[in-house]
Amino acid sequence: MFSKILIANRGEIALRILRACKELGIATVAVHSTADANAMHVRLADESVCIGPHTARDSYLNIPSLMAACEITGADAVHPGYGFLSENARFAEILEAHKIAFIGPSSEHIRIMGDKIEAKQTAKRLGIPVVPGSEGGVTSATEAKRIAAEIGYPVLLKAAAGGGGRGMKVALNEGEIETAYSTARVEARNSFGDDTLYMEKYLQKPRHIEVQILGDGKGRAVHLGERDCSLQRRHQKVLEEAPSPALNAANRKKIGDICAKAMADMSYSGVGTIEFLYENGEFYFIEMNTRLQVEHPVTEMITGIDLVNEQIRIASGGDLGFTQDDITFEGHAIECRINAEHARTFVPSPGKITYYHPPGGLGVRVDSGVYQGYSIPPHYDSLIGKLIVHGRNRVECMMRLRRCLDEFVVDGIETTIPLFRELVDNQDIANGMYDIHWLEKYLADPVDI
Repeated sequence: MFSKILIANRGEIALRILRACKELGIATVAVHSTADANAMHVRLADESVCIGPHTARDSYLNIPSLMAACEITGADAVHPGYGFLSENARFAEILEAHKIAFIGPSSEHIRIMGDKIEAKQTAKRLGIPVVPGSEGGVTSATEAKRIAAEIGYPVLLKAAAGGGGRGMKVALNEGEIETAYSTARVEARNSFGDDTLYMEKYLQKPRHIEVQILGDGKGRAVHLGERDCSLQRRHQKVLEEAPSPALNAANRKKIGDICAKAMADMSYSGVGTIEFLYENGEFYFIEMNTRLQVEHPVTEMITGIDLVNEQIRIASGGDLGFTQDDITFEGHAIECRINAEHARTFVPSPGKITYYHPPGGLGVRVDSGVYQGYSIPPHYDSLIGKLIVHGRNRVECMMRLRRCLDEFVVDGIETTIPLFRELVDNQDIANGMYDIHWLEKYLADPVDI
């Protein structure tokens, strides 16, 4: 087991990792920018190192500064959390060259799954169902029209190096291809420095279903069920739940077994999430995230498995401690992402928290790094916490979520809590009848909340 882990992240995920380390008896190093000097994970870590100014590129994305922090503190492993350098193959390689463990998959697997085209080809080779589309990059609008004619409209042009909804454009017919292609290329180049595009069939009303997997890098892997992440705004997840209200037991087992076998065949190490669009009983692979997900707590709540603990244990050379038959799914869990944003416009709202009162009680978990008197900096993602609730079934879970949202108080800044209070009272949400377009249509209704 590792003796000291450097946590190369900030906010709630840094605190989540720190807590897991402490429960394993592992010393912790918090790194922080000048803007995060008073962050909770910095206060609670055994050691802390300032790695640069407030800009992410000069601090949390600054590999030389992170390597210096490892050397200064003697850390023998790094946990990247999510975002920042968590899926940076070069960072994993540099750590390996310095004999410091990267708590995540191999740099090779990060690189393969980080390229959307290669990831799709790999998934297809491993027996994972994929969305019909181009075999590789689409090099011209003319080629895009040819492929679209084969797979049928509407189609989606996507950045090969993309993420977060950037570099994605829909063409409903041939007349829209030219504009969609040129716009997506410019956006991809500006966002990722790579204007390579690929094309997929655009599904009309799909759900976003993702399967959590765990492998030991030695040819063994299991799945830990699925999460439904269909409530999204601009391709950003807002609320997640497990299990999905759209799947039955047979579909759940089928796609879970496919993913677990694929990861075992790949000798994948650590946690990962295989994401799908699901429509009319069929799954279509869209990407794989080779890291811990923001929404991992809902899986922990229904399985009782600590995913961060497992990440650390496997990265230190441990085997899978259980088989697929050992994993049971109990009840239902929902996570709400609490952002420092206006509840309907999503305009960021940094500032000082003047009063903070999180909810509690049976089956309630709040993952957050904020506290009363803490000032939310304007330089980073607006996520300030996650409310996760668990119930014996979905109805009980929804009732508990409603109660918790009424208890949750964050004064001094705007948050998205009012939006969630409205959503839990919506009949479509109560019935589990929503797709990836539902929330955007709902938000288009000019209602004050």
